[in-house]
Amino acid sequence: MNGNDIRAVLDSAELIHDEAAVEAAIDRLAERIANDLADRMPLVLCVMIGGVVAAGRLLPKLGFPLQLDYLHATRYRGGTSGGDLVWLARPRASLADRNVLIIDDILDEGYTLKGILDACWEQGAKDVRTAVLVRKQHDRCVPGVRADYVGLEVDDRYVFGSGMDYKGYLRNAPGIYAASEEK
Repeated sequence: MNGNDIRAVLDSAELIHDEAAVEAAIDRLAERIANDLADRMPLVLCVMIGGVVAAGRLLPKLGFPLQLDYLHATRYRGGTSGGDLVWLARPRASLADRNVLIIDDILDEGYTLKGILDACWEQGAKDVRTAVLVRKQHDRCVPGVRADYVGLEVDDRYVFGSGMDYKGYLRNAPGIYAASEEK
């Protein structure tokens, strides 16, 4: 893809949630998370790469002690459909007996999140919570996988922006967009 192709994707996309709606969702997430975790000194795990935008906007609003680490587990590797879970980076901090908060951009079918949750429990986490900026509405989610904190809902479409990508691009788009069906 070249720059013109990427601009055409953005120009033809439908804005689902504007920047103000995303910011309001981040505020709601912060309030709910603070109500639950403010006295637990959680280890926050940002799921790379998509979760970096949500985490970067959310963390300054969490006015309580926490530690931050990251992980990078993916099924997509630049594609638009997933395969087996591949770990590119595991958290450096010990999860043993910790309250863990995972922050990611989107909950779609939940295969990646399930692998991450399983790894956290295997490493001895005391409690694991999940926060996603966006949850896709459909009935294909892995049984038992859910997000504890959800910012926004979107229809079952290819969405990008606010951390989510379109073929590796447009994560920096300020709102949440649905790609045009013909792209």
